[in-house]
Amino acid sequence: MIAKTPKPPYYAVIFTSSRTDIDEGYAETSKKMTDLAKESEGFLGVESAREEIGITISYWKDVESIMKWRINADHQQAQKSGKEKWYKNYKIRICKVERDYEF
Repeated sequence: MIAKTPKPPYYAVIFTSSRTDIDEGYAETSKKMTDLAKESEGFLGVESAREEIGITISYWKDVESIMKWRINADHQQAQKSGKEKWYKNYKIRICKVERDYEF
């Protein structure tokens, strides 16, 4: 599903990852993190796809909201599990969206 975002500017956090073969707890944690992010101040939406690589883009009102999400205790625990079990590697990019349009 394509996220409905407000008129720019807003911010995007792009999480690109390569998975390990370990699935234990991954789906549950992924859903929990999405649900928790949706409750976070400044959260605007999320889009995700997984094939050879996983790409999750979350949208945020401002950088302060992103930083609050980054230090959320449950999110930090999920990050730790990701590093230990689920991801071979990942990269995070934070971008300011200055323009968007749609069809």
